[in-house]
This record gives sequence, structure tokens and C-alpha cells, in this order.
Amino acid sequence: MTTPSIAANAYNAALRLANQSNSGKVVDPKEALARPDFANLVTDAAKEVVSDGRAAEGKAVDMLQGKASVVDVVTAVAETEVALETMVSVRDKVIAAYEQIMRMPI
Repeated sequence: MTTPSIAANAYNAALRLANQSNSGKVVDPKEALARPDFANLVTDAAKEVVSDGRAAEGKAVDMLQGKASVVDVVTAVAETEVALETMVSVRDKVIAAYEQIMRMPI
């Protein structure tokens, strides 16, 4: 899966969560546990980056064996690189937000 589709899925999940929480209904705790949360979104995105990396490595091996073209390998590696850079920037933003919260006076 490419990075734009990862972002679109994350935005759609966030939109669904916002619509559900803004509806004004009382939510059953069991139902709330069944909903996707931020931790699950991050975990799923990280797993997807790892699987993209493995797919890019597989394409590189296929190219060495003559089963794939250079264009396919370069595209797979570039998509994985963008996805990894996105994950690193999200991590940096989360750490910066945590540090800012920790500096707040109580």
C-alpha cells in the first residue's frame, strides 16, 4: 500500500472517531473498546511500514534474480523511504508534544 492511501485511511479513521464522539450519545464501554484508538492506528501504520520494507527487499532480491525491473525496485524503495520518514516525523512530533506537556506547570 502506498503512503497516500495510508494517510487517507488514517484520516478516515480519525473522522469516524470524531463523528462518533461528537454525536452526543452515551457510549457503552464495551463498544468504546471495540473502536480503533490512536495506539492501534500507530501500531497498524508501523506494521504496514515494516511490511512495505520487506516487500521492497523482496523486489530487490527478485531484481537480482532477473524477475523484476529496476523501476519496480526503485518505486518500492522510494515508497518505503517516504513511509519511514513519515513515521519518524510523527514520532518526533509525539515526543515534542510529550515534552511540552511535561513542562506545563501543575
